[in-house]
This record gives sequence, structure tokens and C-alpha cells, in this order.
Amino acid sequence: MTPFPPPDHPYMAWVILHIAAGCFAIVAGYVAVLAAKGGRLHRLAGKVFVASMLIGTSVAVYLAVQLLHALPGQMSNIGAGTLAFYLVLSAYVTVKRPDGTIGFFEKVSFLIPLALGTIFIAWGFEALNAPKHAFNGYWFPFYFVFGALSFFFAGLDVRVLIRGGLSGVDRIARHIWRMCFAFFFAAASFFIGQQKVMPPRLHGSPVLLALGLAPLGFLLFWMIRVRLGDRFKPAQKA
Repeated sequence: MTPFPPPDHPYMAWVILHIAAGCFAIVAGYVAVLAAKGGRLHRLAGKVFVASMLIGTSVAVYLAVQLLHALPGQMSNIGAGTLAFYLVLSAYVTVKRPDGTIGFFEKVSFLIPLALGTIFIAWGFEALNAPKHAFNGYWFPFYFVFGALSFFFAGLDVRVLIRGGLSGVDRIARHIWRMCFAFFFAAASFFIGQQKVMPPRLHGSPVLLALGLAPLGFLLFWMIRVRLGDRFKPAQKA
């Protein structure tokens, strides 16, 4: 984590906006995963989460670009921020798209994780060959994990294109896991990655660890619920 900038820092307003958007996203994310799916509260929390994440990740990427040569780790932040932005936007488009259809977004969006995966893997090999097996402030496994995830996402996007869109359970499942993955990025970045700005007694707290990892638990719960439940399955004809 980079030190919190002083009040007169030229990018202080952007930092505050990023933090505020992240806080709104985390609160809205917890409300969305706990609220009844499809209900008014879920839809409202989901919209707040999407808007907050898109703003927060956009600002994060902007700050990383501006501070590229001033602070370590900014290249990685650009890649991770872009990946989170893509996940949220693709999840939102998925649930807004009518069953069994695709549009221009689906036809081009797979290029984002494909490009990110290539970049992450290249950075991973650069880190692997470095004296301390690190590059731009991160150890080489970080890049290979994010690279593999990016290629996985791109592959799923291509699968959607081949199928001509998703319907029913598959469509809802894609929406859920992408939102929960993005939610995990936000929660883990704050509760686990930003403990330095929290009171010392909370450093290493299992509560913070649980809050940071909780989105993965919600992801597993809702994927099982959607896959095994009957709500999103087509009705059987008599």
C-alpha cells in the first residue's frame, strides 16, 4: 500500500473520490448479496455497487497512470483495476441483455481480458527472471494468477459468442460470479490490503480476513443456490 497523500497533494481529490466509491461499493455489495434476489433492495444495491465500482476502478486506473513513475506497483494497479472494471460492466450487461441474445459489447469485450492476460503473463515471466523474482512491486505468482484468470474470462466470453447468448440459469450464474469476483477484489483490497491505515489492534484481525474473503463464500453459496434451485430453470410443460 502507498502512503496516504497529504492534504495539499495534487491528486488528493481523486484519492478521496476513489476511497468514497470503494466504501459505497463494499457496503452496497454486502447488501446486494444478502438481499432477496430480484427484489427492490437487491436491484437498488446492485445499481449502487455497479456505479461505485465503475467510478472507483476508473479513478484507480487514472491515479495509477498519473503516478506511474512516482510510486512502485502502479503498472499492476492499472491491470487489476481494468480487470475489475471489465468484470462489473460485463456482469451488468449480462443481466440487462435479453435471454439468448448478444450485442456489440459481447463481440468486442473479450479482447479486454485477452489483452490483460497476455500482459500479466509477460510481467510474470519478467518477475520470474528478476533477481528477487518480483516486478513492479509484486512477486511473480501474482501475475501468473491474474493472467490465468484473465484468459479464463476471455475463454468464457468466446463461449458466449459461440452460443449466441445465455438464457436462464447460465445467464444469472454469469452475472452472479462476475459481480462476486469484483466484490471480492474490492473487499480484499480494503479489509486485507489496507490494514496499515486501520487501528493497530485490528492489524491481522481474523474479522478483517473474514470480511475480505466473504464475497467468495457468497459466490459459492449463490452459485449452488442458482444451479440447484428451480427459480431460474424453465418451467416443465405438462
